Amino acid sequence: MPATPDKQLAHLDLVPASPDQESVIANLLELYAHDFSEFYPLELGADGRFGYQHLSLYWSQPDRYPFLIKVNGKLAGLALIKNDHGVAQSEAVWDVTEFFIVRAYRRRGVGTKAAHKVWERFPGRWEVRVMESNRSALKFWQRAITGFLGTAINPVHLEKDGQQWHIFQFESAQSAAK
Repeated sequence: MPATPDKQLAHLDLVPASPDQESVIANLLELYAHDFSEFYPLELGADGRFGYQHLSLYWSQPDRYPFLIKVNGKLAGLALIKNDHGVAQSEAVWDVTEFFIVRAYRRRGVGTKAAHKVWERFPGRWEVRVMESNRSALKFWQRAITGFLGTAINPVHLEKDGQQWHIFQFESAQSAAK
């Protein structure tokens, strides 16, 4: 068992995942799906895995970007980003498709700092969607977006395909710190 992560968040990296790291992303997605299954009806396959049907698209289609999140050089999570038509609007927007922080790194600013790095890296219109049933994610994204923008924004409530969503829409400017 690895050592407990340091209490200090000394250095966070958002690392583009290469095709040979697809299995690392797939493993992290299993942990993510396990957490997600608490409030969304996901079923295990016959192989004991949840699986992620569209993962290979992140290396074969343009405007899809897989990232590993590392803290002090150690794996701490993932972010899957794409530029596509949003849920709430017909024009293309940046979308946080999947975002996961390993439990040992939660509530230490890792997720917020990683989200801010993503938004700085991809300036433009963003849509962050959160299932209504995922209340802890709603609180996280509200804090992260407010911290990034410097002002609170209210999500739009939307029903699509029988699912209730909270959708945050905002603009990310080019970072001067790049």
